Amino acid sequence: MSHRCKKSSGLWKMVVWDEPFFQGKRHEFTTDCYSTPEHGFSTVRSCKIESGAWAGFEHCGFQGQQFVLERGEYPCWEAWSGSNAYHVERMCSFRPIACADHGRSRLMLFEEENFQGKRAEMSDDCPSLPALGWGSSTVGSFLVRSGA
Repeated sequence: MSHRCKKSSGLWKMVVWDEPFFQGKRHEFTTDCYSTPEHGFSTVRSCKIESGAWAGFEHCGFQGQQFVLERGEYPCWEAWSGSNAYHVERMCSFRPIACADHGRSRLMLFEEENFQGKRAEMSDDCPSLPALGWGSSTVGSFLVRSGA
């Protein structure tokens, strides 16, 4: 499946509810939500990510604890909070995450720290460094040329 990530493409869709388990008031978003109270929600209690990736935030204005939300269902706050150390029972702002164009990704590996020594360039997944002709089992440093 090809998935282009451009904010103008309309490939993001998030449906939110003001009650857990997809109950109560419902609203669909395809762009940023700076403040759920501005849309009549004190907070989001459940959501479904129908397309794209989203960053959810504990407070309005994209502040506080951040959550990365990928396609799927989040019936209650435990589904996105996940942390045993810091439970966040609310999400009051969120926005789409623009993805990198992985077709243009370039990574330069270096044998030693500070971009020194033998180097190799990668542009795709690599299951084995020796398959690249890399003699060492470690990488001392790397430089992201483009993409992610």
